[in-house]
Amino acid sequence: MNIIKRALISVFDKTGIEVFAKNLASKGIEIISTGGTYNSLKAAGIPVLKIDELTKFPEMLDGRVKTLHPNIHGGLLARRDIPAHMRQLHEHNISLIDLVVVNLYPFERTVHSGSTFEECIEQIDIGGPSMLRSAAKNFSSVTAICDVVDYNRVWMQIEKGGNTSRDLRLELARKVFSKTTLYDSAIVEYLSEQAESASVMLPDNVRIV
Repeated sequence: MNIIKRALISVFDKTGIEVFAKNLASKGIEIISTGGTYNSLKAAGIPVLKIDELTKFPEMLDGRVKTLHPNIHGGLLARRDIPAHMRQLHEHNISLIDLVVVNLYPFERTVHSGSTFEECIEQIDIGGPSMLRSAAKNFSSVTAICDVVDYNRVWMQIEKGGNTSRDLRLELARKVFSKTTLYDSAIVEYLSEQAESASVMLPDNVRIV
C-alpha cells in the first residue's frame, strides 16, 4: 500500500484543522493550502505550500479561481494503476495528491441569516465541491475528508500505517457525494424560491448534473 505523501487542505470551518495538519506534517506529509487556511496553518508554524506554488498561477477574481486547475485535478484524478496516467503526469510535471480536506462555504447558514441575494450567491462554493468529487471518484487511491468529525480516525490509520484503508476511503467518498448532493439541492431550492418571488417560474423538476 502506498503511503500518503501530499495533502491539500482548504477549509472554511477551521475547527481542529491545526492539530490535524500538525499530525500530518509530523509524518512528513507535504501540505498544500489556500487563502485563509494557508494563513492559519502558516501562523501555527506548520510547514505549508501555497496553492499557487503548485498551479504556477495566482488566485484571481477574489478567490473564485484558485483550485480549478489541471495541476490540482490531474493530481487527484490520475489512476495510479494506469501507466499512461502516470506517464502523462510526469510529462506535464503534475504531482499526485493523496489526501483532500475540504469543507464548504456555509451557503445554507448564509441564507438563513437573512443575507442579501448577492451575499448568498457569493457563498456558493465551486472549487470545494469540485476537489471533493475528484478525490472521492478516485477513492481507490485518494482520501477525501469533508467533515471535521473524520479527522481523528483518518489520522489514526495514517499514524499506524501511513495511509487509510480502502473501506474507510469508500465510506468517506460516499459521504462526499451525499454532502455535495445536499449542498446542490439547497442551492436549487433557494434559487427556485428567488425565481418564484420574482414571478419567474423554474421547471418543476431540475436535474443536477
